[in-house]
Amino acid sequence: MKFYVATDHAGIDLKNWTVMYLQEKGHEVIDLGPFSKDRVDYPDFAHKVATSVLEDAGSQGVLICGSGIGMSMAANRHEGIRAALCHDAYTAMVARGHNDANVLCFGERVVGLGVAQSIIDSWLESSFDGGRHCQRVEKIEL
Repeated sequence: MKFYVATDHAGIDLKNWTVMYLQEKGHEVIDLGPFSKDRVDYPDFAHKVATSVLEDAGSQGVLICGSGIGMSMAANRHEGIRAALCHDAYTAMVARGHNDANVLCFGERVVGLGVAQSIIDSWLESSFDGGRHCQRVEKIEL
């Protein structure tokens, strides 16, 4: 699978680890930055990932900031993006299975490497359940 990944200055370390981890799992990863801990505005990077995912059918995104909240809010402003803020493996599984989420969000200040790994693994192992969830997902896009 192809992933577009970005962060803000508060998530650099976890972003760099996430890029490496996804690559080790055999996925193509496009790192959209930033590449230093210099202060940046998270919406700029959320919009880069959302736009990339929308333009590249079948791809997914990962957004990281301090909490994950700002990134998920900014990404969800794009029609067709279903960015899910996940705090554990269960929320990642449900985001994929019930909500057909296409952008995973989490916060470096909220989850450690072990939890981040379990979130990513759950995301990768899950897929949209379809069925009764299709109608609900369609209602997200008004």
